[in-house]
This record gives sequence, structure tokens and C-alpha cells, in this order.
Amino acid sequence: MTTLSPDMVADLERENVRLQAELRAARDRQTAGAEILRTIASAPGDAEQSLQQIAETTARLFDAPSVTVLIADGNEWGKTIRVGDGSKRIGAKVSAEQLRIGGPNLPGTVVSENRQIHIPDLDNVDAAMADWPGPPLARAAGTRVIAGTPLRREGRAIGALIVFRDRPIPFTGEELALQQSFADQAVIAIENARLFNETKETLERQTATANILKVIASSPSDVQPVFEAIAASANRLIGGFSTAVLRFTGDELHLAAFTPTNPTADAALKASFPGPISRFPPFMLVRDGKTVQFTDTEAEDVPNLNRELARLRGYRSMLFTPLMSNGTPIGMISVTRKEPGKFAEQHIQLVRTFADQALIAIENVRLFDEVQAKTNDLTESLQQQTAVSDVLKTISRSTFDLQPVLDTLVHTAARLCDAEMAFIMRREGAVYRAGAAVGYSSEYIDFLKNHPLTVDRGTLTGRAVLERRTVHILDTATDPEYTLRESTSLARQHTALCVPLLRENEPIGTIVLARQRVEPFTPKQIDLLTTFADQAVIAIENVRLFDQVRQRTDDLSEALTYQTGSGNILRVIASSPTDVGPVLNAIVESACELCEAYDAVVLLKDGDSLRFSAHHGPIGINLEKWPISRDWTAGRAFVDQRHIHVHDMLSSEGAEFPESMELSRHTGSPGIRTILSVPLLRENESIGTILLRRTEVQPFSDKQIALLQTFADQAVIAIGNVRLFDEVQARTKELAASLDDLRTAQDRLVQTEKLASLGQLTAGIAHEIKNPLNFVNNFAALSAELTDELNDLLGSASLTGKMREEVDELTRMLKDNLERVVQHGKRADSIVKNMLLHSREGSGEHRPADINALLDESLNLAYHGARAEKPQFNVTLQRDFDEMAGTIELFPQEITRVFLNLIANGFYAVTKRMTENGGSGFEPVVTAATRNLGDTVEIRIRDNGTGIPPEVKEKMFNPFFTTKPAGEGTGLGLSMSHDIIVKQHGGRIDVETEPGAFTEFRIVLPRTSRFSDKE
Repeated sequence: MTTLSPDMVADLERENVRLQAELRAARDRQTAGAEILRTIASAPGDAEQSLQQIAETTARLFDAPSVTVLIADGNEWGKTIRVGDGSKRIGAKVSAEQLRIGGPNLPGTVVSENRQIHIPDLDNVDAAMADWPGPPLARAAGTRVIAGTPLRREGRAIGALIVFRDRPIPFTGEELALQQSFADQAVIAIENARLFNETKETLERQTATANILKVIASSPSDVQPVFEAIAASANRLIGGFSTAVLRFTGDELHLAAFTPTNPTADAALKASFPGPISRFPPFMLVRDGKTVQFTDTEAEDVPNLNRELARLRGYRSMLFTPLMSNGTPIGMISVTRKEPGKFAEQHIQLVRTFADQALIAIENVRLFDEVQAKTNDLTESLQQQTAVSDVLKTISRSTFDLQPVLDTLVHTAARLCDAEMAFIMRREGAVYRAGAAVGYSSEYIDFLKNHPLTVDRGTLTGRAVLERRTVHILDTATDPEYTLRESTSLARQHTALCVPLLRENEPIGTIVLARQRVEPFTPKQIDLLTTFADQAVIAIENVRLFDQVRQRTDDLSEALTYQTGSGNILRVIASSPTDVGPVLNAIVESACELCEAYDAVVLLKDGDSLRFSAHHGPIGINLEKWPISRDWTAGRAFVDQRHIHVHDMLSSEGAEFPESMELSRHTGSPGIRTILSVPLLRENESIGTILLRRTEVQPFSDKQIALLQTFADQAVIAIGNVRLFDEVQARTKELAASLDDLRTAQDRLVQTEKLASLGQLTAGIAHEIKNPLNFVNNFAALSAELTDELNDLLGSASLTGKMREEVDELTRMLKDNLERVVQHGKRADSIVKNMLLHSREGSGEHRPADINALLDESLNLAYHGARAEKPQFNVTLQRDFDEMAGTIELFPQEITRVFLNLIANGFYAVTKRMTENGGSGFEPVVTAATRNLGDTVEIRIRDNGTGIPPEVKEKMFNPFFTTKPAGEGTGLGLSMSHDIIVKQHGGRIDVETEPGAFTEFRIVLPRTSRFSDKE
């Protein structure tokens, strides 16, 4: 045997020492990498914990006294992790400006230039680094070597990993590469946390908006629950201190809803409202539709009112988003936070979304754009997740196919850990099944497939899951607790090692190594298997996240389609506030399309039936309505107030609905097979149903049922809108009628005053005229008598024939003139008497009176008065009184004057016609009739006299207009009658006439007069 020289022995020993050192270093690096991967897997939503673990592991692995991890946030540093006194000293003494990204400093240069920077000796730095603020402080703390490594995402630097070494030994290329690996793992941790938190936040936002939409659908007539839900959701999702919803009503600002803080502050907030908008400065800022925020309520530009309220309630920053309707602000949402600072853009957008939902009943919301934006966000998240999977290609080349990853893991683990067998068990509910295996016999694999493992101490998997730690059994054949004997009999298993796969400390599976001999696994092999377990968790989690994101994307694509249909219907609702027909037509068309139905029908309650109010589809509907009953699907849904879903109407399931089954059989081949009916509920009361039908057996999905329920809610909203609009219109008409009544009463008061003034003036004029008129009448009559006496005296005088003729002619002319004076004087005297009668003070008592009795009394008075004046006068009086005419409020004395005047005119007309006809073949008739018209009463007075010519009819109500001979008419009777009926009683008087045939006066009086003596 050749003897080695001492030098060779020494070289071998040195080489052995070197190899052992490298082995230890490799083991340490592997252990560190495993720890980091475990941290990432166990806390997917906490990037800071993973970064802290990376910093601490890096410091330990490189024996570095200090390590710093800096993450960029735009152009500034965001999250910073510092380990060791040197790093903390730099953080305390170097300002943010000195460490700015792109500035003359180590981390800023690493990020801006996206490269690794190694300073091998701080005592001899490059001239370009001489002015950097960090190295001198690090050197003063004992650092000799510094390395800065960029954290890259999609090739762009997003942070820096700074490692400080206090030994004058530069980092090797392998160490720098390892630092880059740790930096990449930091990016993985950041990306996992970002994706996890984004998905969680997106889900919370979507859940909140969905809940608000449900509140809107369930509360069509009251927006208060919507405002309260918006305030609570906004405050919770933004992490606000308090949130309020404000409404503008006229010139006032009202507090609609708010989230409470403390009793004192809440009381102060309530006391501030309602108040004038002019005293609320934020209104002027948001009235153009812009969102405004106060990053610090103590700033000088913040209005005093807001500053004082902020101090009272205890917040420092505010956000205002207006509620805009057709370009006009009708309210706003206010969100506050305790800390000063700028609101995040996604929070501002979230508040705007809530503002849009608050306006959903009166304007078309921008749901499509929001859903599209969210879809783009999730698509971007999917692309980022795909990028993360590329980094994990060291696990497997199969990016999102889990089986190749698991197969590779078990093969690699078995080979590197010197085990004949390995398998990965995955949790399915409460049991565990084999997901990948190598080395086990086919008999044992079949056994595991048919006998999934339960969680107990009788198996390696059960024990590791229970204890949530690695389990190592030297020999399963002799272990007293181990009961899975088939592993020995079928697979000849003895020594076994099991590591649980933990996600957020919850077991999702196990990885098992086994030997067919009794030989314990080394600590290195155990650590290696633990690393493989962490990698398996990452692989499983990546695939799970990918499937979840893909499923979520599919769901959002479907939701986008649904939201588009819903948005279209909301636009129809907004554009058709007075007619529910277009909305129902849009609903059946969208429901038929989006729910893939053969046709869609909306049925609304009509008494005890359901009326077919809207339809879309080729199935004909020959019915107008159908009685409400539980024997057909729509009736059952209406009565039970729940959706009815029949998978096959021609099966035993359809036997519960005999009317629907009969209709299906008569529809023709193949008939109506699948039916879905959802009730329209308003305030827990059924007002109709919406019906979907298919001609093939194809049940509707849960999403389609939920969508149809949404359409039903929108139909209820539309019906409620129309109902509210009609109520407002009716109320408007009532107010208009009240205004008209008020104006009528005012006109009556004015007319009464005018009549009183006119009466006083008329009385004065009449009294002044009466005395000289009496003298004229008396002396004219006396002069006529004296003319006769003069003729008698001249008759005895001796006059020539010609003179006698001239005297007779002159006396005859004088007598004729005096008779005309007497005739016209009598007419003037009659006018004066009527003027005095018309000017009497007061109109008597205003009281209820029986209109039939009043009219009958007037007929009798007029008839007997005419007979007293002319005994030969005769006329037939006909009465047609409605017993339901009853009593009305009026001035009986004045109405009697009207009736007497009209009846007297009728007597005059029939007398004149009898005279013109010579009295032969003509029977004069005057008819009086009444009719009950509800709130009014109609009186008709008709005669079959001479009638009235058209030119006279136009002037007949004018004062002092008459067609009667001198002395027989004054022209005041019809004028006074018109004023009494129209101006005094608020009634109406019309006349129908035909010359030579008839004249009929029609009077309509209100049954209840708002004009009384007290007015």
C-alpha cells in the first residue's frame, strides 16, 4: 500500500474541512429557504410577516449584523423592515429625502437602476458612492461589506434587500445569487399577500354592494334602509370613523343616515340638521359633481363649521361625494377618519359606487363600467398570478396542473431521501385520499382508494394532522398506536416519515416517505421533506387560487351579462316613470334571454285573478286573466309568496299543478315541460308573478332563479314608481282644485264687495232720479189731460177751416208726444224700481235649502202673480223634480228672485207666441225640472214660447239690454240672475233656444258652497 505524504494528508484534510463547510452552508441555505417558504405558505395574506422572516433568515444565514428590506410605494419608500442596530441607526439618522428613490443612496440606486450593487470594502468605496449617506453610518456601526439586491416583479424593481457584513470578506458570487433568490422570495410573499388581500377586499365590496341592492329591491317606497346600509357598509369597508348620508331638500340640508360614535357627538351631529345649505360650505365644493376631501380638518382651508364638528366628533380627515341626479346635486355621502391623510383611490371609488346605488331608483347607475373595471382588475390579478407561477417553475414545469407537480414531488422526495415509497394524501372533507404515489404496490394503492384515511392516531396521516407536526415512526409494524396493518402486509412498509401540509395552520394533506427496511430518516432528510411539504402547499395553493380566480372570472362574466340586463331595465324604469308597460316588456325580454327560457310572462293581480300583463316568446297566450289558485304554478307562487320551480310538468312532480299540466298538454308537442314562477312582493304582499317556461326538461339554475328574483324586484320598483307618480299627480290635482276654490272664493268676496258698492251707488242714483222722474210722469199725464181740455175749449171757438185743421193737428201731435213721454217715463220708473230692488243691502241668510221646494214655491208665486195682473192669463205648469236633489247651501231669497225672473220671462214668451198665433192650436207650457249630479244640482226652466234670436242671445245677460216694448222690460233681470248664479253662488247658467220653438235655461249650482256669511 502506498503511503501518503504529509502534504497530501494535509491537503485532504483541508479539502475535507472545505467540503464539510460547504455542506453545512448548503444545509443552512436549504433550511433557510424552507423556513421562508413555510412562512409564505402559512400567512398568504400577511406580507410583513414573510418579509420579517426573510430579513431575519438572511441575517442568520450570512452572519450579517443588519439586514434591511425596503418596498417602493410609487416614488417613495413604503413598507420597511429593519433587522440589527446598523440598519436601525441608518433609519433613524438618514432622512426620507436622503433615501429617496433615484437619489444618491444605495437602495434608491438599486431600485432606479434595477441592478445588484456590491460594496466589497466600505473603507475603499467607489467615488460615485462617496456622497451616499448610508455607508458612513454603517461603517461607524462596524459594517465592512454591503450588498444591495433588487426585488423584481415582472422585470421591474419594486424594492431592495440590503445585507450588512461586519467582516472584511466580500460576498461571493454564490452568496449574491442566494441574496437574489431571497429577494425573489420576498416578491413572492408580497404578490401572494397582495392577491389574497385584493381578492378578499373585492369580495367584501361585492358582498356589500349586493346587500345594498337587496335592500333597494326589498324597500321600493322607503330609501331610509338603503341610506343606512350605505353608511354602514362604507364605514366598514373604508375603515372610517363615521359615515353620513345627507339629503338636499329645497334650501335645507337634512341628515338621512349616519354611523354612531358616542352619544354626545351623535347628539351634536343631529342638532346640526336640518339647516340651510348656504351655511354648509362643502355643498359649494361638490355641487358640480366632484368628490372633495379634507386631508386634515385642522388645515387653514377647512371651513370653521367642519373644523368644529370634526373636533367635537373626534376625526381628522373627511371625504365628500355628491349624489347627482340629472346634473343636479340632491345630497352627498360624507366619510371621516380619525387619522389625517389622503383617502385611497379605491376607497373614493367605493364611495362613488355607493352614491350611484343611492340614486338607483331615479337614475341609471353606472354598473356596467364598474363591473367592467372589476373584471379588468381580476383579469390583471389572474395575469399576475400566472407570472408568480412562472417563478415557481423550479417546483415543476406544469404551471397549473397539480398532478404533475405532486408526481414530481413524491418522485424527487423518495429519490433524495433514499426512500422506496412516497405518497401525498389530500384532504377531501373529513377524510384523506392518495393524490400521488411512487413505489407502493398496486394492491395497496387500490386499498387506499377504497379506504380513505380518517383522522386518528392509528395512521401516520391522522397523527400528523392531529398534532400538526412531523411524525417519524421507526417501524410501523411494532408501533403500539399504528393500526393500518395493510401498509405492512400489502406494501411491506416499516420506517415511515409524515409531514403535514398546512395552509394558515390548517391541514390540507400530508406527504409521506416510507422504507421497506427499518432505518430512521436523518434530520437532513426530515428537513428536506419539510421543504417539499412547503412546496407542495405552494403548488396546491397556486392551483387552488388559479381555479378560484378562473371560476370568479367566469362568475363575473356571467354577472356582467346579468348586470347589463339589469342596467337596461333600470334605464327603462328611469325613462318611464308614468307607464309600467315598457318596463314589464323589457323585463320579460331580458328574463327570456338571460335565463334561456322559451318564453316569459308577467302577471299582475286584478281582483281575484292574475292578468297577463306582459309576454315575450313564441308560446301563444289566448287568455286575458286566470283565477288565483294553488292549482297552477303562477297562482301557487302568488299565494305562497315563494318561487315555484317544476322540473318536468308532465311528470309526477307536475301533478301538484293540475291546471298547469292541462295547459301544458294542450300546448302541442312537446308541451311546456319546465316552469319557474317567482312572486312580485311589495311590503310582504303579493301583487303578481313573473313566469318562465321551457319546452324541454331543463331545470333552471340557482343563479337564474336569483336573477329572475332580481327582475321581479325591479318590476315591483317600477310598479311602485308608477303608483307613487299617480299619487303625486292626484295630490297635485287636489291642490290645484283647492287653489281654484280659493281663487273662486276670493272672486266671490270681491264680487260681493263690488255688488255692495254698486248697490249703494245705484240706490243713490235711483233716489236722485225718482223724484224728478215722478214730476215728469205726473206733469206729462196732466199735460195730456189739459190738451184734451184745450181741444174742448177750442171746439167752441170760431175758427176758419184751415186754422181748425192746424189747431187739431198741433194738439194731436202734442198729445202723442206727451203720451210717449208718459210711456218712456213709466219704463224709466220701472228701471229705477229694479235698481232699488237690486241695491238692497244684504242677500238674506246663507243656509241649506230644499231646491225642489224652492223651485215649486217660485212656480206658484209667479203663476198667481201673473193671474192677478191678467186674470185671463193661463199656462200649463209641468214639474219634473228629482227626489235625490235634496238640499244645497245658498241664499234662498236671491235664488228665488232668479227663478221668478226666469219663470216670468217664460210666461211672457208663451203669451207673446199665443198672441202671434191668434190663440188657435197652441197650448202654452212652462216646465221646471231638477237633477241630482252628485256634488252639484241641475235646474232647468223651459218654455215653448217665441224663442230667442241668435243676435239677442249673445247680449241677453248684458245689463239694461231688453227686447220688450217700453214699459215692459228693464234689461236688468237676466243680468242680475247671471250675477247671482255665477258670481254669488259659484254656479253656471246657460241657455238653449230655437226661435219660434222653445227657450230653456240650465242652472248648475254646487251642493256645498265655500262662500258663507262668515267669509
